[in-house]
Amino acid sequence: MNIFHIFHARIADILARITASGRLPELDPSRFVVEPPKDAAMGDLACNAAMVFAKEAKLHFSNPRQLAVEIAMALAETEGVAQAEVAGPGFINIKLKPAVYWDVLRKVLEAPEDFGRVAKGRAGSLSGKVNVEYVSANPTGPMHVGHGRGAVFGDALANLLEFSGCEVTREYYINDAGAQVDVLARSAFLRYREALGETVTIPEGLYPGDYLKSVGEKIAAKYGRELLEKAESEWLPPVRDIAIDMMMDMIREDLAALGITHEVFFSERTLHEKANGVSEIDRQIEELRAAGLVYQGRLPPPKGQLPDDWEDREQTLFRSSGFGDDTDRPLKKSDGSNTYFAADIAYHKSKIDRGYTTLVDVWGADHGGYVKRMTAAVAALSDRKVVLDVKLCQLVKLMREGEPVKMSKRSGDFVTLRDVVDEVGVDPVRFMMLYRKNDAPLEFDLAKVLEQSKDNAVFYVQYAHARAKSVLRQALAAFPDLDASPAALLATPLELLEDESELGLARVVAQYPRLVEAAAAAHEPHRVAFYLYELASTFHAHWNRGKDRPQLRFVNAEERDSTSARVALVVCLACVLASGLRLLGVKAPDEMR
Repeated sequence: MNIFHIFHARIADILARITASGRLPELDPSRFVVEPPKDAAMGDLACNAAMVFAKEAKLHFSNPRQLAVEIAMALAETEGVAQAEVAGPGFINIKLKPAVYWDVLRKVLEAPEDFGRVAKGRAGSLSGKVNVEYVSANPTGPMHVGHGRGAVFGDALANLLEFSGCEVTREYYINDAGAQVDVLARSAFLRYREALGETVTIPEGLYPGDYLKSVGEKIAAKYGRELLEKAESEWLPPVRDIAIDMMMDMIREDLAALGITHEVFFSERTLHEKANGVSEIDRQIEELRAAGLVYQGRLPPPKGQLPDDWEDREQTLFRSSGFGDDTDRPLKKSDGSNTYFAADIAYHKSKIDRGYTTLVDVWGADHGGYVKRMTAAVAALSDRKVVLDVKLCQLVKLMREGEPVKMSKRSGDFVTLRDVVDEVGVDPVRFMMLYRKNDAPLEFDLAKVLEQSKDNAVFYVQYAHARAKSVLRQALAAFPDLDASPAALLATPLELLEDESELGLARVVAQYPRLVEAAAAAHEPHRVAFYLYELASTFHAHWNRGKDRPQLRFVNAEERDSTSARVALVVCLACVLASGLRLLGVKAPDEMR
């Protein structure tokens, strides 16, 4: 039950009646919104319809306020509306009757795990197949904390989109082609020699981490001393294959420790492999050329100081400027090999060919300059039918009691994600990675995320769920025969929930379906974390009022009906907390230890 949808539809009907009377032209109802007012004292809902349609209304209404008054008067006559008033130049504030919130609670009790969910194909659902590509860390070592932020963000977004009616695929793009995997192979070869008894020194430019020792040992077990006699061109391919496979196994284990799995692992190398002398990248370039989107030409020099590697030469260019990019982009290097951009074009074309209508790429903040060209490429490849949304995740600054954390010996030059998960647990990592917008810098303090205080958001939200469960245990102690299951509580007298503080809790619960829909549409799972903190805060505040006003306490051994009604409220609150935490991949504990 989405009360915002319900009242949006009512206002659209009122506008349609005014249109039928000849005083308004045909209007697009998607242009106005019904939302919570910025100031709760103004009411339960706010609508900007009169302001949005001011231009269309000016022939028959002297000003937007006059249209707003007519809408408000009509709304006041509809079910569940206690008051509809016009504020300022034409905003409409709506106060609802308590019965509306009692109905919301009944909807939660009817389907606890599905409240806020949008079924596939239902009106208002996000449509189509969505591909969420996230993590995609180079398979050259263990994941660091920055990778963890993108991993958690992408996984929570996929959960959110599924809950909102989308068909979602979680994908990992393996960068197993290019110079970085050759560097990995050379680093692993040194560890192979070390496993055979040599003393080795890791030179600058190779990967120094201890994690490659096991790779060297596996190579030694398979080949013995055989590779020592071979030229690099002979030993590099098999060493590279073993190293990549072992790195991907380690990355999968690190992701699994965070509760993350992918349905698809796509190998970049498959795009470079040739059949009859032609790779998939080559084929895509020629298809784009045939469509007039690739040409031979020269680029103007970049503004400002010229880069050292800039060349004024004729090259193979993609017409990305015709699709919103700042300039056309090269597809071939001066040595005739393909650019990274060319490989990315072929990769995204594979997603389009697999039938996805929305693509979400989760990248590190250092890839910000790459967004326009990739967005342009997807628009060109799909004839503007497929949307690419690139989400950039800012860096994570790892702290301990306000001091920067030193690097990990295991990695050699950074703190591994697995070290952090092992120290503080999955829930603090997942929740706190989402308790900031993805493009905002994040300080992750290993000590603070374990504090039991309001300042620690993950504790505060999980404690709210545990506190709700404790209320149920208290209620059952007072009334052993009380059936606190959601189905049984449907028969409870919810009209006994009349206190403004109780209705305030129900009001926040009622916002959950709208919150989920908006967060999914914007691809912003952090909104769920913010909402859960607000819901927890409202619950804790109401709990504290019961200390001073015993009549507000959830359990009263002398009043079975009021206890039952309040238990129903608490069950609804716990269901929504558990649902939101599930979207974030965080546990909803029954007790806090």
